[in-house]
This record gives sequence, structure tokens and C-alpha cells, in this order.
Amino acid sequence: MAKRIDATDVTAYYGGFKAIENINLTVEPKTVTALIGPSGCGKSTFLRSINRMHEVLPGARVEGSLTIDGQDIYHRDVDVTAVRRMIGMVFQRPNPFPTMSIFENVVAGLRLNGVRRKSILDEAAEKALRAANLWDEVKDRLGKPGAGLSGGQQQRLCIARTIAVEPQVVLMDEPCSALDPISTLAIEDLMFQLKDKFTIIIVTHNMQQAARVSDRTAFFSIEKTGDPGRLIEYDNTQKIFSNPGQKKTEDYITGRFG
Repeated sequence: MAKRIDATDVTAYYGGFKAIENINLTVEPKTVTALIGPSGCGKSTFLRSINRMHEVLPGARVEGSLTIDGQDIYHRDVDVTAVRRMIGMVFQRPNPFPTMSIFENVVAGLRLNGVRRKSILDEAAEKALRAANLWDEVKDRLGKPGAGLSGGQQQRLCIARTIAVEPQVVLMDEPCSALDPISTLAIEDLMFQLKDKFTIIIVTHNMQQAARVSDRTAFFSIEKTGDPGRLIEYDNTQKIFSNPGQKKTEDYITGRFG
């Protein structure tokens, strides 16, 4: 079931460097939220803080509160593995496991979680590949290497791998930046379908993409190099792109900076 995300005064550090400061926003279930803004403003840092991948880096830490349906995911009693199982992530470049088949790529997370029964794995693989709009293209070559697919197919394979473990939230960090326009549209169409089941947050530098796929948009920015990223404006996507409340937002989406 899709989850609600609440960020309250979220500040993230890399060692002594403050990457983002006092981020406050709420993401409703079964929506697509786009994070936009110039490079280095903390979009990806905030995204990674949601499933606690930020803290994998030495010296990285997060302050403030991040809750999923009211549960503080940074509470000391919370299992980090359970958080990452609940909150899946798709990265900028397709990253299928190169030595694994298409089938094994999809069920890798399930095997990691202890699922061994072939009938369950078969059903989960088909379900995830159908949800990722990839089943018809690969159903006759599931034993072939996942790395042999095209770039767009590989990214959909990675999405299938992410949703096979049935997360409630899917994070996407510029998932189309390495893809051609046709593959990009396939991923965007997929987002529309997936939001019926998942809460989706996407980082993108493509303003047209943000306008096409998202329900709400958060604009991040920095004052100058070295300053922490801050949330400048967060609203319905249609309003952000037609009548933003902040001049800095308008300047960015119209191409005056960034």
C-alpha cells in the first residue's frame, strides 16, 4: 500500500558540509512528486535521505524528522533493511546485475529476502515485468543476460527489480537522463500506471518531464556555491509551471538561471 511521507526540518550533512537545510514537505500516497532545481542544490541528497541511503557514505548524517505513515524511519529501533525494502530506488543509469539473467535480476531482491520457492519467484517475476511494461518484450528470453537489453529496457528491468519486492514508495533519481526520447516516454507512461500502487518521487532536470508526469513539484535551490540547498517552493505542478509563487521559481523554470 502506498505511503505518505512527511519531512520536517530535514537537514543533511556530508561530514562538516551541510548539503540541505530545513526541508519541510509532505508527499501524499499514490502521487508523483518531482524534485527540480539546479545541480548541487540537494535534490538527490534529499531523495537518498528518504530511504536512508545517504548515511551509507562515511560521515554523512541526517537531522530533523522523516516519517512514513507516521513512523520515524531514523528512530534507533527501526531496521534499516526494512526501510529500504519498503522504499525502493531506481538510479540515474540502468544498473542491471551484469552476470545475472533477466529473470534473476528481477527476483534478486526476493532471493535476498529468503524466497526460494520457484512458483513464487516465477509469479513475482512475471507480475513485476508486466507492471514495468517489459514482459512481452522479454518473456521468451528470461534466461538471457539482463545487460544484453537496450538502455530503455534495462531501466524498465531495474524498475521491475525494484517493484518485485512490493515496496510502498519508489524513488527515481533522474531515471531517464541516459535514455533516448522514445525510451523516456515509455518510462513516463510507466510512472502514470505505477502511481496507482506506489508513492513516487522523481528527481529530474527536465522541466517538460516534471510538468508531464508529476502531480506536485518541489523546487530546490542554493544562494551560492557552498551554501546548503533549500526548498524554495512546493505546490501543485500546474501552479508551479503556470503561476509560481516565488520569483526564483519562475526564473528557473523559464530558463533564466540553472
